[in-house]
Amino acid sequence: MGMVFGKIAVETPKYTVAKSGDGYEIREYPPAVAAEVTYDPSEFKGEKDGGFMVLAKYIGVFGKPENQKPEKIAMTAPVITKEGEKIAMTAPVVTKEGGGGEKKTMTMQFLLPEMYKKAEDAPRPTDERVVIKEEGGRKYGVVTFSGTTAESVVSEKVKKLRSDLERDGFKITGDFVLARYNPPWTLPPFKTNEVMIPVE
Repeated sequence: MGMVFGKIAVETPKYTVAKSGDGYEIREYPPAVAAEVTYDPSEFKGEKDGGFMVLAKYIGVFGKPENQKPEKIAMTAPVITKEGEKIAMTAPVVTKEGGGGEKKTMTMQFLLPEMYKKAEDAPRPTDERVVIKEEGGRKYGVVTFSGTTAESVVSEKVKKLRSDLERDGFKITGDFVLARYNPPWTLPPFKTNEVMIPVE
């Protein structure tokens, strides 16, 4: 019942706040190990979150984990998504992002529990689409918000955060990522979402 009202009962990444104020934080995250999948949403009937099932099966959310041990891995939050690069159109399905004969890939990432210090510590996936990688220390400008993560909402959050960071003299070093901390059945007003933009 608590998850319906936004209770986050799983491990979340540790970070330090380097700066706070004016509607955003600058956070520094230590290195972490992640499982990720990059996909064309058309593989999942156009569903941008289609990669979730692939990663959930890897950690064993739905029964036997799809990894070589097999070892069940605890779910963590947030689930991280980012749009990938545009790729040439290879099928007759055109996604909204692509237009003009191109479509975008999506990358979804689960940060693995802190007990996994290196990529080789994590169980090897049996699904070749799942990649285990080490994320170095990262620094982000972050804005937290509740409600939905509809494209229009996220776009406005990104635009404002980017503008605030540039105004305050931060050098942006990449594209934004979207971090979602709650399952889909959490009531929107109780959801915790973050737009994160990498900075120097």
